[in-house]
Amino acid sequence: MTESADDFAGASSRSTKHNPRLDEELEHEMQGMLKAERATRSNEWREVEPVAEGEPDIDSNPAGTLVGGVPVGMTEDAVVVRSELARWLDRADFPSTGPALVEAALDHRAPDAVVAELQRLPEGETFERIGDVVRALGYPTE
Repeated sequence: MTESADDFAGASSRSTKHNPRLDEELEHEMQGMLKAERATRSNEWREVEPVAEGEPDIDSNPAGTLVGGVPVGMTEDAVVVRSELARWLDRADFPSTGPALVEAALDHRAPDAVVAELQRLPEGETFERIGDVVRALGYPTE
């Protein structure tokens, strides 16, 4: 069997569409939700659980602003940088020096932008946690 460039390795070339009867059942199931603009499940346990009282809403803003705001003393860019760095560095990577953090990021297959940020770290310093790294890179912290 040959695979085209669009297929994942091991994916078969057969169709994954439903049969017409199942398509009609799925369409019928969705009609109530589309017309009522709310969930219409008869079994409550099948509903999506709402956000707890006092917790921030879990949604993304298409405009790109951070939901829930930005901590006092920080900018949106600083929050994004800190979260990206934390995404690619584990607790086990600390304490560490700049070159060791670059190596750890490469081991975790971090994007080039993250590696480039880490390469800007000053030499000879040991970083205890991600907040130290963000401060050393010149971003404001809370």
